Amino acid sequence: MTTTAAPTSASIPGPASAYQGDIARYWNNEARPVNLLLGDVDGLYHHHYGIGDIDQAAIQADDPAEREQKVIAELHRLESAQTNVLLDHLGPITAEDTLVDAGCGRGGSMVMAHQRFNCTVEGVTLSSTQADFGNNRARELGIDHAVRSRVANMLNMPFETGQAAASWNNESSMYVDLEDLFSEHSRILKLGGRYVTITGCWNPVYGQPSKWVSQINAHFECNIHSRREYMRAMADNRLVPQAVIDLTPATLPYWELRATTSIVTGIEEAFIESYKDGSFQYLLIAADRV
Repeated sequence: MTTTAAPTSASIPGPASAYQGDIARYWNNEARPVNLLLGDVDGLYHHHYGIGDIDQAAIQADDPAEREQKVIAELHRLESAQTNVLLDHLGPITAEDTLVDAGCGRGGSMVMAHQRFNCTVEGVTLSSTQADFGNNRARELGIDHAVRSRVANMLNMPFETGQAAASWNNESSMYVDLEDLFSEHSRILKLGGRYVTITGCWNPVYGQPSKWVSQINAHFECNIHSRREYMRAMADNRLVPQAVIDLTPATLPYWELRATTSIVTGIEEAFIESYKDGSFQYLLIAADRV
């Protein structure tokens, strides 16, 4: 397999807009325990939430400090379970294929994808801190020949037209315009290639974004889209949904458990209440490039 050396942050053009510059600075400076402590459990560093039932036996302990560590491990297990569900929906992947993680964070999902499919996995992020972290982790694991993070704009990815067998956004699509995002995924995907997103979106049945959604936007400096916007932008860009799965009931246990820990960030109530009142949904959408 022929590979190219990972570019340095200095060799990459800056963000295309002032907003993207703000997002790059936000994630360059981010070092929350909720991301780092969970990743320390097994070396898979995610930047997304979890799904699945809580293993109550796994978090039992008389000592509060011991229970805290067990809860952190359980939350991380649910994070990785979420990634596995995303990977389950990528379709048939071979070792010769290239996958693209748009908004790759510190690279946990990329490592899991390579471990499952033994293929090349390319990631893009606006954050040089995240890209360096992900590339260092890949080197530590001895998979840097196949797993690479780049500082790049997901609306203008450094890949050839039709290069990717599959691509995804895992809780990163709320930082960009969906028409522009899906146009770019449609470009880099081969005909018949699979795109998957797992995302929070506001429910148009509710009427407008709720106060909880507004709080989430402010907390993460993002712009959450409606479910309807996802469907419309995919249709406009030759991405035909093959599966739409409501993961809201599956993610609530994660949030309710996280709210009991010392690693809370203050946004837990907004997620829990918006999921419960129906104004916010957690969806997986898998679509094929036609």
